[in-house]
Amino acid sequence: QVQLVESGGGLVQAGGSLRLSCAASGRTFSTGQVAWFRQTPGKEREFVAVISWSSESTNYADSVRGRFTISTDNAKNTVYLQMNSLKPEDTAVYYCAARSTYTRERITATNNYAYWGQGTQVTVSS
Repeated sequence: QVQLVESGGGLVQAGGSLRLSCAASGRTFSTGQVAWFRQTPGKEREFVAVISWSSESTNYADSVRGRFTISTDNAKNTVYLQMNSLKPEDTAVYYCAARSTYTRERITATNNYAYWGQGTQVTVSS
């Protein structure tokens, strides 16, 4: 079993930055991918970014491309989401999710990921 724990959320003014962390423990793996999703009340969980553990290939939602950066620290089994130039519409609960194998298919779909963290709140004030 894999456990994912997010941290780093908080309250920030528009234009500011935050760095989220997703620490993996348990049956971790060197292949596969880790993604960030976000969700606001009444809306479906939305894909933000994904990275593969091995090749470090990345993909981003259009709404965050150029502002957010996803990265890994394999030695720490941790994935980061650096969020710059934050906007009020980035306010959400952010979740990390993982899958044990690499795929290029359906990387934005929530049911493509078997493991999920508990989420961390990000609030951007205007």
